[in-house]
Amino acid sequence: MHSRQFRRIAANVARTKGMPRMRQAYLPGAISGRSATELSEYIEGTDAVTGRPFMDELLDALAGRLDEEDLKGSSYERPRRQLVEAADEPSAHALFLENRWTDGLPIVLPTEERVREMLTGTSRRPDEVVGRLAPAKFRERWEFTVEKVAVNAVMAGAGPEHFPIILALASSGVTARMSSLTSMAAIAIVNGPIRLEAGMNTGMGAMGPYSRANATIGRAYGLLSQNLQGGSVPGETYMGTLGNTYAYTAAFPENEEASPWEPLHVQHGLRPDESAVSLFLGGWYTISGASPRRRHWEEILRGALRACDPAFAPLVVMDPTAAHDFVEAGFPGKDDVRAWLARNGRMSAGEYWSNGVVRAILRPLALAGEEPHATRYKASGDEPVEIYDAGDINIAVIGGGTANASKLIAARYETTVRVDPWR
Repeated sequence: MHSRQFRRIAANVARTKGMPRMRQAYLPGAISGRSATELSEYIEGTDAVTGRPFMDELLDALAGRLDEEDLKGSSYERPRRQLVEAADEPSAHALFLENRWTDGLPIVLPTEERVREMLTGTSRRPDEVVGRLAPAKFRERWEFTVEKVAVNAVMAGAGPEHFPIILALASSGVTARMSSLTSMAAIAIVNGPIRLEAGMNTGMGAMGPYSRANATIGRAYGLLSQNLQGGSVPGETYMGTLGNTYAYTAAFPENEEASPWEPLHVQHGLRPDESAVSLFLGGWYTISGASPRRRHWEEILRGALRACDPAFAPLVVMDPTAAHDFVEAGFPGKDDVRAWLARNGRMSAGEYWSNGVVRAILRPLALAGEEPHATRYKASGDEPVEIYDAGDINIAVIGGGTANASKLIAARYETTVRVDPWR
């Protein structure tokens, strides 16, 4: 049973799982937050797709016999064309748009010559397998090669000097085109010497559209995810209700030179002289923060934490000026700031456990006795609980050092991948 908005994706999943005639029944809309009366009307009404009485549709699906067509299943031909032909350049651009091989913006056409040039950015063989990606857990992972990644890097406007970072992103197993109702995006933070070698902007405007390296690396990650995992089609393989502008490009380097703290990749087990990219899923909220130099900064940050979605701890991105303000205020390391944020991020237990994602993912852990979820679950409805663990909060120092600015971004840490093996 599905909401009617899932008709295409339900049919698509059934087909890819070998059951193209799997019985489906459809409700008019979402069921979360509906009253018992509204839900009863759904059941007593008609199927939102077929127009038949919903219960008749359901009972027929459960009790009806399978026929020969049902038992045939399905299979796929998977031709792998290396080249496509077009009459001229406008026709080629139209072909890419029609096939949804772009993010809707103009691309650099990936000619053989341009792809060969991109491959000079790595010592890896063009036919070497880089990794596997899928838009959602219920879809199979598609395997792809260095050359396929190079095609998408060319399309994004990247250069060979950016290619090792793009290959590391492709190898992560984390997609930049996650199919989630909450419209997730992937955020990539680059550390180590490769940032400067690739010409990435660590300072003024690092998160904006002012650096070819920052913008094209993030865009290449999105394009390769879209094209090498089996598409990203709204209503079919992508179900983000609002969509997410972070999905266009969200890659930026940490300003290690201006930071008073250890770099992000060192926190996750690598040496300072290694190059790496750290990946986060989320991005559906961005909230302004504060530094200790600002009046009432504690109240401001408590309010910001209270406004964050409790399902995903924040990635705190702060200007070097704000980072130094914290040091002067008695926070010598990132861990000290993370601990303060965890202690001060609170809401009532009732509100915390009413969050749909928290209830679906963390409640089973709480019922199994896993801490700190079990203790939070025992709290009474009005009792304040800490909504984040310090270890789930990450901090990155980015920007030009001109203001004590900071942002809190929804971001679940996924992995840190070394770039050096992909040079």
